[in-house]
This record gives sequence, C-alpha cells and structure tokens, in this order.
Amino acid sequence: MLVNNKRLYRLNQAPLAAGPILYWMSREQRVRDNWGLLHAREMAGQEHALVVVFCLAPAFLGATLRQYDFMLSGLAQVEGDLAALGIPFVLLQGDPGQEIPRLAAELGAGGVVTDFDPLRVKQGWQGAAAHALPVSFIEVDGHNVVPARQVSPKQEYAARTIRPKIHRLIGEYLEEFPPLEPQVAPAPPCAATARAAHWGEVRAGLAVDGAVGPVSLVPGEDAAHDALDRFVADRLHVYAGQRNDPNADGTSRLSAYFHFGQLAPQRAALAAAASGRGEGQAAYLEELVVRRELADNFCLHNPQYDSLAGAPAWALKTLGEHRADPRAHCYTRETFEQARTGSRLWNAAQNELRQTGFMHGYMRMFWAKKILEWSATPEEAHATALALNDRYQLDGRDPNGYVGILWSLAGLHDRPWQTRPVFGSVRFMNENGCRRKFDVDKYIERWGGS
Repeated sequence: MLVNNKRLYRLNQAPLAAGPILYWMSREQRVRDNWGLLHAREMAGQEHALVVVFCLAPAFLGATLRQYDFMLSGLAQVEGDLAALGIPFVLLQGDPGQEIPRLAAELGAGGVVTDFDPLRVKQGWQGAAAHALPVSFIEVDGHNVVPARQVSPKQEYAARTIRPKIHRLIGEYLEEFPPLEPQVAPAPPCAATARAAHWGEVRAGLAVDGAVGPVSLVPGEDAAHDALDRFVADRLHVYAGQRNDPNADGTSRLSAYFHFGQLAPQRAALAAAASGRGEGQAAYLEELVVRRELADNFCLHNPQYDSLAGAPAWALKTLGEHRADPRAHCYTRETFEQARTGSRLWNAAQNELRQTGFMHGYMRMFWAKKILEWSATPEEAHATALALNDRYQLDGRDPNGYVGILWSLAGLHDRPWQTRPVFGSVRFMNENGCRRKFDVDKYIERWGGS
C-alpha cells in the first residue's frame, strides 16, 4: 500500500464500487507529494480512470482577489501537470457539497477521495457530500506529517503536551513520497472531462473584493519547490538566530504555499531533516511540525476556533476583569486598516501586510496585541484582527492564523504572565521590547510608519 492507512478516515460507510475514482482536490493543491492524490491513483489502479476535480466556491470566508489570484494560478499549473500524466482535471463552480456528488454520479464514480481539513466550512461541505454519495468517501491527511486524527483525540493544551506525541509517531510518518504513476485507463466520456478550464473566464467571473489585489510572490508548485530549495540552501543555517528579526531575511516565507497546498509541509520537513543544518534545522522543524500541527489540532477539536470564546478559561477571566480598564487609544477598524494609528511601528507592520500579503511572525504578535490594547473590548479586538488578517494575508483563513490571533489576544497555548492594565495576565508586548530585539527604525523606514 502506497499510503499509510492511518492517514485515511472514512467519511461515510458506503462501499467502494466498480468505476472511476474521483479525487476532490481541496486543501492540497499540488500534483507532487500529495498523499490524497496518491491514494486515489492507487485505488484506480490500471483498470479504472482517475479524475481530479476542484470546486471553486462562489465566496470563501471573505477571501479577496489577492487570495483567489494566487490559488487560480497554482491550479492552472496543476491542470497542466496532471495532463502530462494523462489525468483529467475538472474545475467546477458552486457549492461543493452539491457539485461533487453531482459529478460523481455523472462519472459513475466507484469512490471519492478528498483532503483532510479541520475548518468548519470545509467539514460542512464534506458532510453534505458524504450524505449524498452512494459510494465510499475517504479523507486523507496529506497536510500534517503526523495525521491530526492520529496524533491526539482531544484538544492539546500547549506545544509541550503535543510535542512528545508527535515525536513518538513521527518516525512512522516522515517518509519519502512515491512518484505519481501516469494514467493508463481512458477518462470516462462525459461533459465534465471533455472541457478544459477556461482560466480567463473564471477570473473575469469572480464576484470577490478586487480592492486587495495580487502581490509579487510567484504562485504554484514549481515556485514553491524553488522557494524551499533557496531557504534550505541559503537561510536555514541562520534560522535559529534570525527568525525573530523582521529586518533579516531569516524565515522560510513558505506559509502561503503551505496554506494553498502548493507545497507539502512533509516535503519541507524531509528537506530540513536531511540538511544537516544543526540548530537551524531543529528550530525550523519545531515550528513546521509541532507548532503548525498544534494549530490543526486546535481547529479540529475546538469548534469555536474563530471566536474569542475559543480561548482558555483563565484568559477569558482575566480579560473580563480588565474589560473596563482605560485605553490610551481606541481606534476604529478603518483606522487600523489604513495604518493611521499613533504608532509608527504598528503602521509599518500593517503596511507590510497590505503591500506584500505577508507580515513577519514576530510583528504579527506585536500587531495583534496592540489591536487588543487599542480596542474598546477584547471581542472587538478579535474581530478586527481576524478581519484584517484574512483580508490581506495570503495565508488568511488558516488554522495558524486563528491560533496565532488567539495566542496574541487571549493566551491560547500560553500561560498567565504579570498582570497589566487591559491585558490582565495575557502576555504583553510593546515597542521597547521590539527595540531590544531588532532595529525598529530600519523596519519603519522600509515600510513607512507615518
């Protein structure tokens, strides 16, 4: 068996039937290093055809043209790479919970495979499809090195509780990917497989917010692998020492590729593990595997992951006790969005986000904590941070984003600290602390903080 069966999870109890296999590509938008696609190809074998489908929802949690442009460019490469292997790619538009069963029926599919995703909207689509499909529907976790459903059956308290569980299992799952075999069986004749995706028409028909436009980061699977190679060769050795300096090019800058599934986190883990880069290797694997998979664990097991109510009880209590504390400033969401606060450093961080679709991880913490300090209520702060993150970040609407905001605002996966106004015992950050870490004036000069 090509794929460890512990990566598989049955979404219904219907039997596998004779017929083509449909792979519903969702979170993992790539051809190489894709456990779900590999499993679907193995199910199809030599006798049956494999068909890959992506269903473009008309709107997705406030995503803008910036995110749709990056995703569609990557999917166009997927279509071409699959064609070179003789595997048809179908692009649908509409409600995936309805469109996937409809296509499966049109193809006479014998089974359907899809990607693991802990987010509520994706699980809702999968639930609707599972109810409608008369054939086997299987989820494959190709996003986590250690599958989220295997690492823990419950919400983990912190990195220190999930880390030993991941380390105990990682040897079983951190394995090299086999190649994807070309298609032998002909695609079933139907209207869906007979037409190619018309990417220009799809883009022109998008009913999304075009005010937040594309950025310079090159999308797609090839670009993602190139970026990984450059990081491992040029920056991994300094990662441990430079990752918290926003002026240094010390981070991987791979988050958008992970978010859109254009690069497998497991490929990055394999590359880092083989690099021999010592301290940098260890620090990066901690962030890539332990911290990132902790975020999937939280979203899988806490249905309030995108709400302040998802925060730990101690943090909600302390924030409630300091709810009436005076604020030095109370800014509107528009003021935050336009980078017009009284802090040049905060404004610079927001400018970096608006211009590039990326904000350095250290600044993301400072940025979110200041929104808490300068908002009328913790709930308003959370809503503002989430809205701005998801509007401008290429990797918005992601478990790491939800967890990062709750960590910053409400102590998720953290512990109580010294009590302060507004924050209570939630960890505090300020500009003086930033100045001890890096050259703040250089950062402001680069991104503009006036």
